[in-house]
Amino acid sequence: MRSGILFLAVAAFLAAGAKAPAYVRTGVGPSFSSGIVIRAGRLWDGSKTINNATITIEDGKITSVASGRPKVAAGATEIDLSRYTVIPGLIDLHTHMTYYWDRQPGTRPLGQPRRTAAQTAELAADNARRTLETGVTTARDLGASGGADYLMRDAINTGRMTGPRLIVAGGGVNAGRGSPPETLAQAARDRVTAGSDWVKVYASRGSFQSVETTQTMTFDQMKAIVDAAHALGHKVAIHSYGASGVKDAVRAGADSVEHGIELDAETFAEMKRRGTVWVPTIDHNQYYVDAHADYGWADDVVPPLKDYIAKNLESTRLAFKAGVKIGMGSDAVYSGFGRNTGELGWFVKAGMKPAEALATATTIAADLLGMKDTLGRISPGFVADLVAVDGNPLAKIDALFTGVKLVIKDSKIVVDKR
Repeated sequence: MRSGILFLAVAAFLAAGAKAPAYVRTGVGPSFSSGIVIRAGRLWDGSKTINNATITIEDGKITSVASGRPKVAAGATEIDLSRYTVIPGLIDLHTHMTYYWDRQPGTRPLGQPRRTAAQTAELAADNARRTLETGVTTARDLGASGGADYLMRDAINTGRMTGPRLIVAGGGVNAGRGSPPETLAQAARDRVTAGSDWVKVYASRGSFQSVETTQTMTFDQMKAIVDAAHALGHKVAIHSYGASGVKDAVRAGADSVEHGIELDAETFAEMKRRGTVWVPTIDHNQYYVDAHADYGWADDVVPPLKDYIAKNLESTRLAFKAGVKIGMGSDAVYSGFGRNTGELGWFVKAGMKPAEALATATTIAADLLGMKDTLGRISPGFVADLVAVDGNPLAKIDALFTGVKLVIKDSKIVVDKR
């Protein structure tokens, strides 16, 4: 899948050694080869709530879910979570996991020293750890340079690094001045050849403190990219801060569209018809408001950001009312890791019930990733990703932001704050 310098970097970073079983991960707790029985005070399985539930796990997979307290099989390990609400491991559909900042005084997130891909991947393990602590066990990473995201994905998959399983896009595809559609189609094919799971496309301006919505890629250019990626069996996420770019992205067949404001009823209807998932990323601009001093930005960046947030929230409210599939994406960068699920609070403000907000980070997200039969639910046959929360996020979503006490990924305890 990769060759040359990148292959050597991967080899050097992962080092030699036997590959660990898929359900064994480096983390805070042991692996449970003889099975696990979890006693949950309250369980939300992805569709319904079960009080006083028992979950059994074998070889990294959930084998049964039942109400009550059946006996523990001989040799199994029992985990008492009767004080907590247990939900499926969450999915963050938009991160930039390799954007690392050591948070040292006198430094800025956007002024990091030049590093190799392997150095970046190693340091960004801190971002991965902070992400796990929010209950996110899977993340789609939409933009990295030098193959650092490939390194992180592969290190996590082989158990050399603790973090959420990563679905990565490598470097995003941009349109240069007058780029022919076929040139961009080849760029998409190149991303897949290099090892990208998804293809990320930048179809407008807008990033960090800038909320400019100018469209930078035509419908024909987007469609050429989408068609090329789909022909290879890979999906496409298109970035657009403005309404025209979102509309063209949907028409071009994007599987998900990132960001966007002032979307109209026609666009929502087309999204619903096609099953396009919209990832609004409302909270990431609130993060820039909160952290603008860390970035060294003047106070005058705040009003435009707040204006964009208000429009983003209103479009989310209208999209939800129109029946559009909405996904949770933090767009986390630098010190944004650790607030990955803050988007769910905005979704509740947009009119969702807490369970509907949680669906954006579980069932809807898993379906978008092509993993609806393995992730996003606590059900027999699904991967054993579970999160124990102190409080009830189904009644008050804020409980999720402060109450994550235990995270299990692939049947391994990776976070334990009990």
